[in-house]
Amino acid sequence: MLKRIGIGLLVISVFVLMIWFTSLNPGTIYLDLAFVTVEPAIPLALSICIVVGWFFGIASAATYILRLLAERRSLRHSLRNAETEVKSLRNLPMSDAD
Repeated sequence: MLKRIGIGLLVISVFVLMIWFTSLNPGTIYLDLAFVTVEPAIPLALSICIVVGWFFGIASAATYILRLLAERRSLRHSLRNAETEVKSLRNLPMSDAD
């Protein structure tokens, strides 16, 4: 319950800061993107940069997590093979017994 309230307060504070930042920076900037030239508002340009960066971070984390999951799957397979080998070796009769 407390976690939800904290997340709600965080979201509300981000929106308030975004509105405040927008009201303080009404200007536009000039962006030359090689093939096209655009003049977005400063808050819009910064918001797009933040969202693109957030998506890049999520994609980077996802590739790392997928790599870890593949390694985990490989290690589990190796462990299963090793356990099978140990069980088969335990079931062999002892050749040194008299």
